[in-house]
Amino acid sequence: MTDSIMSKAATMEIPINSNGDTGTLPEDDSLEQAAKLQWSLDEQVGSSRGTRDLQQVMVSGPNLNETSIVSGGYGGTAEGIIPTSSIKGPAVHYNAEFNKRIPVTGLGSNMHHSSSSSSMTAEELTRGVAVEKLETMKKWGLNTYKCTKQMISERFGRGSRTVDLELEAQIEVLRDTKRKYENVLRLARALTNHFYNMVQTQHALGDTFADLSQKSPELRDEFGYNAETQKLLCKNGETLLGAINFFVSSINTLVNKTMEDTLMTIKMYENARLEFDAYRSDLEELSLGPRDAVAMARIDAAQQQYQVHKEKYERLRSDVIIKLKFLEENKVKVMHKQLLLFHNAISAYFAGNQQQLEQTLKQFNIKLRPPGADKPSWLEEQ
Repeated sequence: MTDSIMSKAATMEIPINSNGDTGTLPEDDSLEQAAKLQWSLDEQVGSSRGTRDLQQVMVSGPNLNETSIVSGGYGGTAEGIIPTSSIKGPAVHYNAEFNKRIPVTGLGSNMHHSSSSSSMTAEELTRGVAVEKLETMKKWGLNTYKCTKQMISERFGRGSRTVDLELEAQIEVLRDTKRKYENVLRLARALTNHFYNMVQTQHALGDTFADLSQKSPELRDEFGYNAETQKLLCKNGETLLGAINFFVSSINTLVNKTMEDTLMTIKMYENARLEFDAYRSDLEELSLGPRDAVAMARIDAAQQQYQVHKEKYERLRSDVIIKLKFLEENKVKVMHKQLLLFHNAISAYFAGNQQQLEQTLKQFNIKLRPPGADKPSWLEEQ
């Protein structure tokens, strides 16, 4: 039915005028119906057949031998059909060797390989860090267990500990000296605060006396004498405050820096001593056990750990002895100077000897800050 309709449409005549223009084509319902029918058939069959035809064209090119060219109008005769087999020309062929001659350097595979290698590298790094942390935690846990066991054994009197009687006595003397010097430092700071308040009170009292001497003519001389005395005491008090502050600063450095540094080394020494005794006890326990292959391997490992901690203990013990020696020399030198300063300054102040007080500060190279030196300037306030 479709072929008959299409042949009818192909054999229809199109009138042409004398000037070459086409005439008006009357509407034909049969032609429209044929087009609609052909469209529906194409929708049903074209999807599968069109796919096969497209694949065939892409692979082997169009088959020009099966194509015919129609010459003339719709009403032409059969002579108007020219077979393409008579047309000579280049044909389209699929060459399978073409892709082999031209290497395809696609970026996709390289990018995939690069991303996979980078991800593997990152994964290996993460795994290495995790393994290292795990080993560190394992060593720390084992060391903590051994030291805790040794500490409990020493507390209950079941385990033995390494004791250096002379060094232990020196450490105990240092700790007692530090406690006493801390008490001296606390009292010296309290004296500084109280004396500072007294100097400020004397300064205010001297200003009040000076003001009253101006407003009370009948007591001008008396108020004037007292104002001068309070101002002199205030000046000497500021000089004494400078000496006491220098004394406090030196004691603070000796106690909280020099002694504290030595005590930190002593704390490291005591920890090393505990670790040394813990691994020593572990080695002694393994030595009393069986001597098979596994036990001998464990004994060798314990012997290595024992040697490492023994060297650490001896090194820190030597450091503590040296620091205690230098600390004692430094302490004597510093305290000799500071105690002499404190004595001379206090004696000169309460004796009213201003020249001796100033000479004491010069002797110890103490420079007093002028009043208001701690306050910021007007530029800094802006």
